[in-house]
Amino acid sequence: MSTNTLPVTPPQTPQATATKRTLHRTSTARQGGFGSKLTVNGLLVLGSLYMVVPVLWLLFASTKNAADLYGTSAYSLGNFALFENIAAVAAQDGGLFFRWMANSVLYAGFGAVVGSLISVMAGYAFDKFRFRGKDSLFGFVLVGVLIPNTATVLPMYLLASLVGMTNTIWAILIPVLCNPFGVYLARVYATSYVPVETLEAARMDGAGPIRSFFSLGLPMMMPGYITIALFQFVGVWNNFMLPLVMLQDQQLLPVSVGISIWQGYAVPQPEFVPLVITGSLLSIIPLLLAFIMLQRFWKSGLTAGAVK
Repeated sequence: MSTNTLPVTPPQTPQATATKRTLHRTSTARQGGFGSKLTVNGLLVLGSLYMVVPVLWLLFASTKNAADLYGTSAYSLGNFALFENIAAVAAQDGGLFFRWMANSVLYAGFGAVVGSLISVMAGYAFDKFRFRGKDSLFGFVLVGVLIPNTATVLPMYLLASLVGMTNTIWAILIPVLCNPFGVYLARVYATSYVPVETLEAARMDGAGPIRSFFSLGLPMMMPGYITIALFQFVGVWNNFMLPLVMLQDQQLLPVSVGISIWQGYAVPQPEFVPLVITGSLLSIIPLLLAFIMLQRFWKSGLTAGAVK
């Protein structure tokens, strides 16, 4: 006689159950990881497009004359007129545009080199020195970080007018020496880059505070100094309100204010539109060069404190 037997399912052991749960969680984590990776990459692409598309339009528009700007689509090439536009920018007002560029290089370069050095020295002092009221003073620095620069333009103008400093280059150079965010960032770099033991060893060898800073502290904080200088350079280069209020002489204006003046001329005179666009393209070249040449220091500076 033959008997029909049903297949017997082996009993589930605790180890097998745990293995199945682990596999299920791993599969779910992989699906979630793919979804999160897709979301992050999508946001990065959108952010990149947000920053690149205007610059791309500026590049295409600077190659067109006034007729092609209004007669062709945004990202199409018309009659190539880039060199003619650059020549027109150079010839306008006797080459005043390049005077504006030189002024911007002076203001931004001075703020980046000297202003960033002052910020690094202040941040180093806040971190390594002990003095009365240190925390209170650093609190005032943090308050300065929260105040927008445009809110301080009118008080600075009133102070500059009291001493007769308006409409001079000093009305721009002196305010750019103060950078509260740079001081805060420099203190973070000093904590991460400069060990206290190294300074104590230098003190045992007879080095004073100033020599210890310039011989040990500043070289160790050089990535931070470059990072702060880049932020300061870009901030001063793009500064608009301070020179607009402080300066009246067109020979002293930076390129940001000068291009805005040309933009005002472009409303009744459309031939100024290619000058404004081409000048805007030329004005970003120093920023690109600064980031390209200092990229190595900037990247290392941004990772400060990530691994201590």
